[in-house]
Amino acid sequence: MARKPKAPTAPASGSTKASAKGDKPVQAPPPVPEKPAKPKPRAAATANVAAGGKAEASVESASPERSAAAIPSPPPAAAGTPAPATAGHSGRAVSETPVAAVDTARAAVPAPVVEPESAEASGTAVGARVETDTGATGPEIALPPKGVDTAEEALPESPHAPEWSPPVAAEMPEIQPEASPEPSPQPHIQHRPSLFVVHITPELAPVAKVGGLADVVFGLGRELEIRGNHVEIILPKYDCMRYDQIWGLQRTFDDLWVPWYGGAIHCSVYFGFVHGRKCFFIEPHSQDNFFNRGAVYGFHDDILRFAFFSRAAMEFLWKSGKRPDIIHCHDWQTALVPVYLYEIYQPMGMGRPRVCFTIHNFKHQGVTGAQVLHASGLNRPEYYFHYDRLRDNHNPHAINLMKGGIVYANFVTTVSPRYAMEAKDQGQGFGLEPTLHIHHMKYGGVVNGIDYDVWNPEIDPHIPVHFGVATIEGKYADKKALRDRLLLADNEKPVVSFVGRLDPQKGIELIRHALFYTLGQGGQFVLLGSSPDGAINGYFWGLKRQFNDNPDCHLEIGYNEELAHLVYAGSDIMVVPSRFEPCGLTQLIAMRYGTIPVVREIGGLADTVIDKDFSHRALHERNGYVFRDYDERGLESALGRAIACYYQYPDHFRELMKNAMRYDYSWNHPGQDYLNIYDHIRDK
Repeated sequence: MARKPKAPTAPASGSTKASAKGDKPVQAPPPVPEKPAKPKPRAAATANVAAGGKAEASVESASPERSAAAIPSPPPAAAGTPAPATAGHSGRAVSETPVAAVDTARAAVPAPVVEPESAEASGTAVGARVETDTGATGPEIALPPKGVDTAEEALPESPHAPEWSPPVAAEMPEIQPEASPEPSPQPHIQHRPSLFVVHITPELAPVAKVGGLADVVFGLGRELEIRGNHVEIILPKYDCMRYDQIWGLQRTFDDLWVPWYGGAIHCSVYFGFVHGRKCFFIEPHSQDNFFNRGAVYGFHDDILRFAFFSRAAMEFLWKSGKRPDIIHCHDWQTALVPVYLYEIYQPMGMGRPRVCFTIHNFKHQGVTGAQVLHASGLNRPEYYFHYDRLRDNHNPHAINLMKGGIVYANFVTTVSPRYAMEAKDQGQGFGLEPTLHIHHMKYGGVVNGIDYDVWNPEIDPHIPVHFGVATIEGKYADKKALRDRLLLADNEKPVVSFVGRLDPQKGIELIRHALFYTLGQGGQFVLLGSSPDGAINGYFWGLKRQFNDNPDCHLEIGYNEELAHLVYAGSDIMVVPSRFEPCGLTQLIAMRYGTIPVVREIGGLADTVIDKDFSHRALHERNGYVFRDYDERGLESALGRAIACYYQYPDHFRELMKNAMRYDYSWNHPGQDYLNIYDHIRDK
């Protein structure tokens, strides 16, 4: 692969030489026939110089920010010895007037001797040098005594001006020093108050992770805490959680009774830290065995399981006395939280919290019958089956939990602006389009972020060589490490990869076609993923056996976190040919590792990837390849351009890698967007 030529080294800049300017001596003023008075403060002397309109002195007046006492006068040089050059305020060398000439003039006409009270009182010493605005230091001059009308008689214009003779002072009241100027008022900075935010969620990375929802909750919670907010997370206590990722797990609330089917189920609440996040885990003691089934999802009573969890979370907040400013719930599993809040707990006095409801995927909505209403204590079916509340838009005999979340929440978000528009206007809402139009004033999209403490090639512990934009050569060492681990041929071919869930949403047909097309175009292909559908898994196992001996192809059916990091770091191109995509984290992670994404123009993919060849954006903003139509020709139009650029224009491909790495897709910007939403709704 062609390496980028080294940039020419700029020659070191030379140092600027200072210039010195000398001044002629001036005769000292004759003595005043009165007892010398104490000199005026430094502020008055400076003002007098400026009042003459000739040459302004750069001796600064005393101010609250800078005291004249902090700048002592230099010691006088010995008679007959030239004073050394000193640096003026402009940085140039300034030569002083020869002291011998001044001393001779003083010998002829004795000058009055004035002793200052102190450096602090006088502001400057008698005989101090006055530096002009040209950077040169003038001759030593004696400040006029008190009682002289210095407003009318200013200092001489220059060393070449005629001698200055002060008039005889009359009996005048002593002039008081000028008052120090008032400090300018500091601009008022309005600080937003800290918020108490509670996330109620079915998933949390890394303890209970099924999809991107788990990463979003963890990353957003961490960003909110960094910005000074108090964040707590409530989730079920699954038996299949990764308990090794929880620190200090202990039971904290052991008397939680959750209303259910006219009775109550006893629950225990545990507290623990998940990589710094404060988490509460609810464990019900019930014969229904809600969360001790070895998996998070996939059971016939999932709707009842998570309807109970939502009610238990709200009951815990009520019984424990927690009154958050914001309750943030996620997807259909917790969509009943705002319904419980406004129909049950707000009449009981829990009126402070406001609810933000985030929809990560409109495909799964929690459509069910009236049974869940009776179980959870929402005992007015005719009320909730109204079209304006929970009744499904297409089935009048069913309720839709996600619709209830949209209706009752104070604000509804999706995980990208493009997906929000597609769900409302382009048929991606799976039947909820009318509801989204009704509530469009409280609806919007926020692009997800990724955790740069986890996905960062500069500090990633799972890759052998760290790299960044300035050290991108390290990526090629990781590419070799990937080939060695997967037993791929070590050659100059590009590595094209797919990492993710093998789901119809992700474009199963186009993933398969990308494999064959890449091999046909002289590339290598790597796949890492699995499917909950046995038929899909079986099909890709068949492809794995077919290409088992091919040195340019490897299919890893399953998911390995450590291997995923190495695939992102060692690949050249990442394909994401989704049928629909709410946001997508794959392309964001790929760009962080300098791997060029090839994506379909849909949802969050369209919001985050800018096509290299067909975009109105500036060249340095383009970061990948995009195709529009969901078919093989569409995929080939983008993937073919990426492989061709890799082979024919390696310098362009390298710059595209750097463009992708420069984008900031951390939680920095999404975190601020969500805080803006919280501020918008918390006073409503």
